[in-house]
Amino acid sequence: MNPDLGRLQSYPFEKLAALKQGIQPPSHLDPIGLHIGEPRHPTPALIAEALIAHLHLLSVYPTTRGLPELREAIAEWLRRRFQPTASGTSRPFAIDPERQILPVNGTREALFAFAQAVVDPSRAPLVLMPNPCYQIYEGAALLAWAEPGYLACRPENGFVPDFEAVDPATWERCQLLYICSPGNPTGAVFDESTLTHLIELAHRHDFVIASDECYGDIHLDETTPPPGLLQAAAVMGNDGFDRCLVFHSLSKRSNAPGLRSGFVAGDAALVSGFLAYRTYHGCAMSLPTQHASLAAWRDESHVRENRRLYREKFAAVREILGDVMRLDMPAAGFFLWPETPIADTEFARRLFAEENVTVLPGRYLSREIDGQDPGANRIRLALVPPLDECVDAARRIRGLIARL
Repeated sequence: MNPDLGRLQSYPFEKLAALKQGIQPPSHLDPIGLHIGEPRHPTPALIAEALIAHLHLLSVYPTTRGLPELREAIAEWLRRRFQPTASGTSRPFAIDPERQILPVNGTREALFAFAQAVVDPSRAPLVLMPNPCYQIYEGAALLAWAEPGYLACRPENGFVPDFEAVDPATWERCQLLYICSPGNPTGAVFDESTLTHLIELAHRHDFVIASDECYGDIHLDETTPPPGLLQAAAVMGNDGFDRCLVFHSLSKRSNAPGLRSGFVAGDAALVSGFLAYRTYHGCAMSLPTQHASLAAWRDESHVRENRRLYREKFAAVREILGDVMRLDMPAAGFFLWPETPIADTEFARRLFAEENVTVLPGRYLSREIDGQDPGANRIRLALVPPLDECVDAARRIRGLIARL
């Protein structure tokens, strides 16, 4: 076996299962899970209908590059979603569906595989990532024979890494920078100036940016969608999106995590190399899934309704917990990242034991560096259950806090 498999840390939910081991929660309380970021709003009928209508294509091998019409639908969505006119420029957002877009089976496998394709292990590589973060970034770095580097996301900087504090030697070693905007678990959004600054750094120090934007269509302000990396590149005149690759998914946007559908887009050279890797990897998207994806990217009404439902839940939970916990409302995403009055692991353990509510301790998503852990004494609350369950969970959390 690959000895580097032994370097992988236990996944957060394995740690959570160990924390809950042997506890019998109150049987009179229905279990409520706020720990997994699995969307539970209904999957739009248009996706299921397109999938069913094309099941006969299961008899056909799909290509890794994907259907031209799917790539064109994705390109049309990117042009609509990230047209940078609001930034004071009339520069058009142009992307080539033939050379700059590649369908993938969800962002998780693509974010992991991209590191294997882009990292040069012969040069003592460093892969930088936010801390806390989606653990796939760390595993991808380790199995690409790279060293993970952790950039703390702290409240005093709006939960965005302090990129100005990174020294030039670190940037010089960096081959790949993972960013996540809106952030998981913090909900923080990178503004356009931060994104353009990172692109400038990537050119100056010769590294690539992988921007995980899978929460980008879940924003609380309907009029202010989060900017994207390709949008920032277009604004600064980087029309080829050099050193930039974005990762998008239908899991959160369209409540279709089981579809396993997303795409990468950006720098044509990066897309070409990633296509070559994926051709050998054997991960082409099935044709029924591609047709269902095409339908999803062409429709916005279900996405607006999705945002409305999340806004409703955020408002209800804030009303219940806002005066007993520090709840910084995120700009986007469906997570809350509140501080806990006691250690996060003990809070999560007692909440399960006394109220039958499961949440994720913050330290399970972060790494302690130089004696400091940006996830300690925080929990991640995923507001994915129905409204009534979120309200019930918030009341139970309030009850536990009252007893502390």
